[in-house]
Amino acid sequence: MRFWAKIIRDNHLIRDTVTERNGSESRTAKVFSALEESCAVLNLPVPIWLKTNVRDFQRVAKARFRADSFIEEISFDYLEFQVIEEDKMQDF
Repeated sequence: MRFWAKIIRDNHLIRDTVTERNGSESRTAKVFSALEESCAVLNLPVPIWLKTNVRDFQRVAKARFRADSFIEEISFDYLEFQVIEEDKMQDF
């Protein structure tokens, strides 16, 4: 799976990173570890998954983490985190 994390301020992309997760981990484990790695690369604290974030991610494989998802104060409007490539299913 591949994930794209973007820092957005005033409708402009400030910084971004792409993270890849392979292996036999569950989809949920891949999502959480990819978000943690993306935040480390972007030098951000890891946001808290609120109900709205979970619901959006389940529906459209994308979540926007705004100031209410962070314990620390942020200097941007939101962090967008999305799946850009799902694992491929193998035919047996």
